[in-house]
Amino acid sequence: MKTNIIELKNFFKNPESNGYAISPNGEYISFLKPINGRMNIHLQKIGSNDVKPLTNVTVRDILFSVWKGNNTIVYFMDLNGDENFHFYTINIENGVITDATPFNEVQAYPVDFFKENDEEIIIQMNKENPELMDLYKLNVISNELKIIGKNPGGVTEWLTDHEGVARLAIQTNGLNKTLLYRENDVSEFKEMFTFDFKDAFHPLTFDSDNKHFFASTNFGKDKKRIIKYNPEYNLETNLKSIVLFENDEYDSENVMYSTFKKKLTGFYYNSWKTEYVFIDDERKNLQVEIDSLFPNYDVSIRTTSTDETKMLLLVNSDRFRGAYYFYNSITKELFKLATIAPWLNENELSEMKPIQYISRDGLTIHGYLTLPIGQDTKNLPVVIHPHGGPHARDFYGYNSDTQFLANRGYAVLQMNFRGSTGYGKHFETIAYKQWGKTMQDDITDGVNWLIQKGIADPKRVGIYGASYGGYAVLAGLCFTPDVYKCGIDYVGCANLFTIIESIPPYWKPELEMTYQQIGHPIDDADLLRSISPVFHADKIVAPLLIAQGTNDPRVKKAESDQMVEAMRKRGVEVQYIVKENEGHGFHNEENKFEFYSEMEKFLNQHLS
Repeated sequence: MKTNIIELKNFFKNPESNGYAISPNGEYISFLKPINGRMNIHLQKIGSNDVKPLTNVTVRDILFSVWKGNNTIVYFMDLNGDENFHFYTINIENGVITDATPFNEVQAYPVDFFKENDEEIIIQMNKENPELMDLYKLNVISNELKIIGKNPGGVTEWLTDHEGVARLAIQTNGLNKTLLYRENDVSEFKEMFTFDFKDAFHPLTFDSDNKHFFASTNFGKDKKRIIKYNPEYNLETNLKSIVLFENDEYDSENVMYSTFKKKLTGFYYNSWKTEYVFIDDERKNLQVEIDSLFPNYDVSIRTTSTDETKMLLLVNSDRFRGAYYFYNSITKELFKLATIAPWLNENELSEMKPIQYISRDGLTIHGYLTLPIGQDTKNLPVVIHPHGGPHARDFYGYNSDTQFLANRGYAVLQMNFRGSTGYGKHFETIAYKQWGKTMQDDITDGVNWLIQKGIADPKRVGIYGASYGGYAVLAGLCFTPDVYKCGIDYVGCANLFTIIESIPPYWKPELEMTYQQIGHPIDDADLLRSISPVFHADKIVAPLLIAQGTNDPRVKKAESDQMVEAMRKRGVEVQYIVKENEGHGFHNEENKFEFYSEMEKFLNQHLS
């Protein structure tokens, strides 16, 4: 079939509706829907067509909300991309909205939405010290805040039990981490064990007895596995932990826990897609049941009523942004609530295919290739699209960026270069102090793989990425200037001295780890200078487009300013888009429209 050019706004405008959640009693649903271009919370009784808007924010989209009890909804948002999130509560009966964390220059973030309690959630805030996150219990009815975990210094993770008591914490002294544990809310935290930060030990949730807990760890192995840990030494068994699940190829990092049944029901991990392993027959049979309703699609349970019989399903795929359905597992009642983007026809979109190639030093690199439909798949213009992080990864599923680019005739390659998560400790740690070096080689080797396959036209290869991906764009143009015809840097790092110096205060407890991962500004000054694109702008010959949010707390605007100044001093073409009301990426749809419109013109000019 011939490619049908889809209007740009259809890829990037706000959803028709999204973010559906069901009330604990299963009688109401809440969801996000645009009002004057901003995503706002709406309420609807199941079985009724009447929809009631609950919010009318005008500055920025609400991205997430959750039910607490049957009469209160909680949401959190920042104002202009500064990531100083506030928590807001809504009484659905009288419509009263309260800012429960009305503090300036403070970041509040959820820790536990505490399903066992209808009135309280657990959050963390750096209210008392910008560098330290203390733990608070927020009553969503009275909006009372009570501190339940004072950060003794260096605590970066908290875990509460099923009664909302802070029982576990991970503390760092810079390079080592220590697990802290206490028996109850009046006990003192005590040290359990200390481990190197390159190892992983992530507490996930407590078991129903509130004594044992589940964790993901790679102690003694390359791949993370799921264990059940006993913090109280068991003389009878002489065991501190039991391995519950592991996979030889990929990290196992997540569990499924039923609050209603008070038991673990399964595990999931990511290979090229999400894989589920169930240990509870009822949960396994339910998944088989809902999968059978939507063959050839991915089906996930987003939220449920307290008794877990009424649920909201999200049905999607690599070519389908998704639809929400209500399902009753007892009566088998099923009906559609909404399609997220009904203006997109999945038959006009491209498949996201898993691929792998071998790096120049023999490492297997996994990734995804999205090809335009309706045309020859040889000698195509290509956009290389490395992910951010860098200690993150790309996943299988619908992606607006890749679908937009493929619709415009570009092949899009996403690769999980070394340093990406999910492939084991060795794969992640061999990337330390390798920004612009072997990490960048993995990206370049992806280009060469596409050329060898005959897919890429070597004279029409561009690169586009955000955050670390933006750094990879700049590094690619600096260090392999003959590879790329153009680049698009979206909130990317340009100067590793200033990016380390300007990290948010709440990241400072892990600053020594950052030095190990990227480089020390004094001890590794030569390294950082050699891999910072701003000092090598004279090597860039390809046109560059840079986009930046003024309020970005992660990659300060100064990063992009420095790069633009260095380029313009040399007379090299650079287009600069700055948005005063954005942070680490553009969220307001009018800004996304402008950015992608300029991207389309830029790529059309340089890769056609």
